[in-house]
Amino acid sequence: MTDVQAPVRPKRKKNIMDLLVQFRWIVVIFVVLPLSFLYYFSIYLGDVRSECKSFKQRQKEHDENVKKVVKRLKERNGSKDGLVCTARKPWVAVGMRNVDYKRARHFEVDLSPFRNVLNIDTERMIAKVEPLVNMGQISRVTVPMNVSLAVVAELDDLTVGGLINGYGIEGSSHIYGLFSDTVVSYEVVLADGQVVRATKDNEYSDLFYAIPWSQGTLGLLVSAEIKLVPIKEYMKVTYKPVVGNLKEIAQAYIDSFSPRDGDQDNREKVPDFVETMVYTPTEAVCMTGRYASKEEAKKKGNVINNVGWWFKTWFYQHAQTALKKGEFVEYIPTREYYHRHTRSLYWEGKLILPFGDQWWFRFFFGWAMPPKVSLLKATQGEYIRNYYHENHVIQDMLVPLYKVGDALEWVHREMEVYPLWLCPHRLYRLPLKTMVYPEPGFELHKRQGDTKYAQMYTDVGVYYAPGPILRGEVFDGIEAVRKLESWLIENHGFQPQYAVSELTEKNFWRMFDGSLYENCRKKYKAIGTFMSVYYKSKKGKKTEKEVQEAEQEIAEVETPEVDEPED
Repeated sequence: MTDVQAPVRPKRKKNIMDLLVQFRWIVVIFVVLPLSFLYYFSIYLGDVRSECKSFKQRQKEHDENVKKVVKRLKERNGSKDGLVCTARKPWVAVGMRNVDYKRARHFEVDLSPFRNVLNIDTERMIAKVEPLVNMGQISRVTVPMNVSLAVVAELDDLTVGGLINGYGIEGSSHIYGLFSDTVVSYEVVLADGQVVRATKDNEYSDLFYAIPWSQGTLGLLVSAEIKLVPIKEYMKVTYKPVVGNLKEIAQAYIDSFSPRDGDQDNREKVPDFVETMVYTPTEAVCMTGRYASKEEAKKKGNVINNVGWWFKTWFYQHAQTALKKGEFVEYIPTREYYHRHTRSLYWEGKLILPFGDQWWFRFFFGWAMPPKVSLLKATQGEYIRNYYHENHVIQDMLVPLYKVGDALEWVHREMEVYPLWLCPHRLYRLPLKTMVYPEPGFELHKRQGDTKYAQMYTDVGVYYAPGPILRGEVFDGIEAVRKLESWLIENHGFQPQYAVSELTEKNFWRMFDGSLYENCRKKYKAIGTFMSVYYKSKKGKKTEKEVQEAEQEIAEVETPEVDEPED
């Protein structure tokens, strides 16, 4: 039994929305899945056409498209037109946050052509890509070359631009940090139409450090150079079951990738990939992966699991078998391992299609999975969307590694969501204080997982219907998110802004540091052209008057001082 007990809640009365959500799978089967398949196929054909062009030709087209963006920005009349937004439809975004800011009058700039891999430089180990390149596209290009982005987010649909301007993590982030930490340079179109290249050591270094987590509110990202790393053909994955209370599960997770002697930079002691799935308050499976050659994987007696086949058991359920059969090892083709959670959308697929994990559905229809998240949003309507916000949780809690046990107990007590996803990442101490930053003086404590230059954090992924909802009990999803945000602020944690947020402006800037961000907003003339990151993330419809008043208030405040580089 877990040491933490969830409160007893009264039963809730069901209504028509419960019925619509319960049978929403009909719309998914007959509308969303077919449209998703056609959409994915059309995008694939576009990617193939792009790959048939030389890098030189792609770069030429890129330069022409950048000129179009500059021209469009210069056409804007600041006194008459609304704030600048991309022309992408609100429902296209992968995140669950409402894109309400586009309901106000705005000035659209079309970035849809920016979805090409511009160059793969295996000598410099740099990939140059446009912002709408997604993870499935880039891994399809790089993996056959035995190189990969240092951090490849698990879901195929996640784009480079979203992972940079927002938040991106993967099982290798305990080595390389967040997705944005692997970027070498940004090509950005500023509010005045100037095109600049920002790196950590050129004249735009402040912009380089301010872009991550800014939600595209400092300028329009049109390309990025990203670090590549050498890889091998297979991933050797070890599945280790853990039984105990939540604090014991947390410690087992920490021990799976962090040597207790503090030798965190020793690659012999630290696996290439790490994740843990917590299935119940007393059961979890820790997974570690190491790159392996084709020759090693195909040695007699080794088990190869092609998890990418459409009929295969969903990965989270496959990993769960370790709780019954004990620790085991298998080899998974590297690209299939990268995208292991795509087909089932982690475990959200079970809610979307309750029978989607059954063998007969996987065999006959698994090739059509997953439903495209944007099409799910486009077909759900306002009332169903609000229902999900109140009765469903999709949140990530970024917390210091040593507080993972506390976070697990909090989630159990307040939400009872299972499974939970645990993935570690480094939070670097950078020359400038960015929106997210490690705890001051963390290096003095010499905690497990930390180094002198980075504090180890963990993403606690909370994705599913809460226990009270599944039992038919009362659950206030909005209040639960508010409590989650308060807990994060109190524990130096962070909430990625792809999710639904209930933060007030005051609490938003208690959670995030805005000094560098606001300094760059003024320096690069973003104020009055792009919406601020809080108002872009803020829940609910933004009126033009509200946004303009907020922008004017920011403009009148004295520019904050930016922390000087640390020694």
